[in-house]
Amino acid sequence: MVWEKVIYNTLFLCFLICISCTKAQKTELDLEGVWHAELNINPEVIPFNFSLIKSGGKWRSEIYNAEEVLSYDEVDQIGDSLTIHMGIFDSQIKASLQRDGSIKGAFKKNHIEGYSIPFVAKKGTKDRFRVSSATTADFSGKWRTAFEKSTGERYDAIGIFKQEKNRITGTFLTSLGDYRFLEGNVDGESFSLSAFDGSHVYLFTGKRMDDGSVQGTFMSGPRYRESFVAVRDEEFELPDAYALNYLKEGHEKLSFSFPDLNKKMVSLEDNQFKNKVVLVQLFGTWCPNCMDETKFLAEWYRKNKNRNIEIIALAFESRNDFDYARSRVKKTKERMNAEYTFLIAGENNKEKASEALPSLNQVIAFPTLIYIGRDGAVKKIHTGFSGPGTGAYYERWMEEHEDLVNRLLEEKI
Repeated sequence: MVWEKVIYNTLFLCFLICISCTKAQKTELDLEGVWHAELNINPEVIPFNFSLIKSGGKWRSEIYNAEEVLSYDEVDQIGDSLTIHMGIFDSQIKASLQRDGSIKGAFKKNHIEGYSIPFVAKKGTKDRFRVSSATTADFSGKWRTAFEKSTGERYDAIGIFKQEKNRITGTFLTSLGDYRFLEGNVDGESFSLSAFDGSHVYLFTGKRMDDGSVQGTFMSGPRYRESFVAVRDEEFELPDAYALNYLKEGHEKLSFSFPDLNKKMVSLEDNQFKNKVVLVQLFGTWCPNCMDETKFLAEWYRKNKNRNIEIIALAFESRNDFDYARSRVKKTKERMNAEYTFLIAGENNKEKASEALPSLNQVIAFPTLIYIGRDGAVKKIHTGFSGPGTGAYYERWMEEHEDLVNRLLEEKI
């Protein structure tokens, strides 16, 4: 009897170990692959596609928006629980594997109290949006667009889209920046476009009217809503991005003094910047457009830093807390391999940013790039940023940037 009990207990223990191992293997097998996710902003959902990849014993994730692939290498998996940290952004998806094979949880922004959007994902590479009707409209081309906020305030934009059958990609450009890489589907006479980049959550829906115009809605995050009307217009352009910001009358130079990541005060008057072309970037680590510009500047500076050029990035962060701001900026600097100077300038608030830089007419947008000549005078100010999702507009800005810096380097003091 004793031996029978020993044998029984041994077999039962082996059985439990096998079940445990099988469950762990199943969890890994069920997690790895491509997923179709939805963020619920009731009554609508914002879909996007992502993948979970395990390599060298570690998980990572990729998020897909049109041609863009965003890679996130901080992914924690404990049992059925999963946390995807959104890289340089202070946000994450916290979820768990369900019995039906789906993943459920929420997208959270840690720096915004109460910010949480329900998240669900299922395996598969199906269309971003459900399509129920044959495609009868073609939205390819350039559209003059007027957005209207709930306050009644209006602003202009340019919509640029490519359509192949029922798949549509593109973006909207505004004077402050672009909505980056949008991807979606056309269903009959309507389109739906979405984007999720680890920080911003976008949904655009539009319908072609009898007169050929498009009427639609823009949704961002849990509650933000705008309406828009668009008409085809290949000639329409936004105001000159170099004409929106300027120095106040009586000012020729920019003046500031802010702490660097080691709390050392840094000023444009420091010897490091004298007789050099200096670019001053107003940015925030919470801002995807800023990250697009920072990515460009980091690579560009590595190639040009020996040409009497300096860059100073003034960070306006989501909390008025130096240690918090430093941690976010340090992570961005390291991830972007940005070798230039970063200063902690204040909060993510345009009014306070304007107070911190009193010689500017106002801070209109993040990012803003200020070009300073070798004589210390402000030569040009570029407001907003049209990133790689804007195609030809991005290419044109890069050419303008190179030409402008070259001219400033050639100026005699």
